[in-house]
Amino acid sequence: MVLINRDYRLLWVGQLVSQTGDFAFSATLSLWIGTVVLAGRPYAPAAVSALVVVMAVGTLLVGPAAGVFVDRWDHRRTMLGADLVRAVLIGSLTVVAFLPGGTLSDTTVLVAVYVTVLLSTAAAQFFNPARFALIGEVVEPEQRARAAGIGQATQAIAVIAGPPLAAPLLFSVGVRWALLLNAVSFLVSLAAVRAVRPTRKRPVTEPEVGPGPATAVPPGQAPAAQVASVRAEFLDGLRMVTRSRPVTALVVTIVLVTIGADALNSLNVFFVTDNLGAASRWYGTLEMALGFGLVAGALGTAWLAGRLSGARVFSTCLILTGIGLVAYSRLTGLGPAIVVLAVTGIPLAAVNASLTPVLLDHVPQSHLGRVIAVINPVQQLAALVGVSAAGWLASTVLRGFSADIAGVRFGRIDTILTFSGLLVIAGGVYATAALRSAHRPARQTRRPGDRAGSVSGAPGAGR
Repeated sequence: MVLINRDYRLLWVGQLVSQTGDFAFSATLSLWIGTVVLAGRPYAPAAVSALVVVMAVGTLLVGPAAGVFVDRWDHRRTMLGADLVRAVLIGSLTVVAFLPGGTLSDTTVLVAVYVTVLLSTAAAQFFNPARFALIGEVVEPEQRARAAGIGQATQAIAVIAGPPLAAPLLFSVGVRWALLLNAVSFLVSLAAVRAVRPTRKRPVTEPEVGPGPATAVPPGQAPAAQVASVRAEFLDGLRMVTRSRPVTALVVTIVLVTIGADALNSLNVFFVTDNLGAASRWYGTLEMALGFGLVAGALGTAWLAGRLSGARVFSTCLILTGIGLVAYSRLTGLGPAIVVLAVTGIPLAAVNASLTPVLLDHVPQSHLGRVIAVINPVQQLAALVGVSAAGWLASTVLRGFSADIAGVRFGRIDTILTFSGLLVIAGGVYATAALRSAHRPARQTRRPGDRAGSVSGAPGAGR
């Protein structure tokens, strides 16, 4: 598999190493807190779940403002800074892990873990949109669908390889070495990004400067002016989201699909035991089956995108993913469930991969950071809604629920998963209608009077 060009190959190497380390790191922290730090404590599950909450807080607090600065700063240097910060953070936590047992209290260790996760998540809010924008700089438009497919396949491989590494690393060499490995992965990513030499210049609306105001302001008013500048630029990105029909459609669809998909993520372990009648240890096998489907789908996305537009791939594969989830929710055997989940991963990967070229086609480079900084927190909120709603319904309203409708039995967990699949189908149907005007990539045009970076030439702008 030829990886497009030299710069993209370097970004790919960094992604593969860093994301594999990330998934191993997340699983290692969960195992470390649950089975070592708080072994036998009744509040251990809550402490592990708090990791998800901390990541959500980091995304919601930092994401919106980070997008403004990503659009101002050089993307490559922003990625280098974020990788360095995360390497130092994980390295500091590694030092804590190397301390002799009993040196720090369990509470202090937990606080160190949560602070590290919070700050690492904050750094990722700068790294991820900068990487997204940098891909737009080093990959030609006709190769973007292929690049997105490779990226999704790489992430799926990291999902498959990362978590299984956590337990062997933790229980064979100890948490300190597992943490050190993740710190080193960020240094590998840093070295790869440092070697990237983008030759295409990106359009900017502000001078490319480091931290600080994009334009000069009087010294006495600098802090207030800086805050006002950041707020104005963020609102500019928000207007980009609300006034461009394709981008608005993507955001609404992402919300619907995330709420539905995260219900599956939160309840799948109970579906395995209650509906499939299998031991909980098979949960990991199902996740791996989905991962293999994601790899296959991601690798096939470039071929599909060559025959259909990114918008059509996105909407059509959303509907297919929803149908797969509904079919999965009606199963009662482990074998068919493994097959169906693997097959469902194929269109799901195409959905994820096609999102990148659609965004790059309809969002100016000058606004990418801010648009992604709007999308990420909104998606995070949708995920929290999906997880919370699914858990609440399963624990209260639908507890003990059982019904037969037209000869089909519905229980507590499968009813929620069926509704989740229907919600994903609804998102696909909506995207089909809303993105109809986006089936052909729009050309960003400049009319007299338009300022640089405006989106008045985008479909639906000014709606």
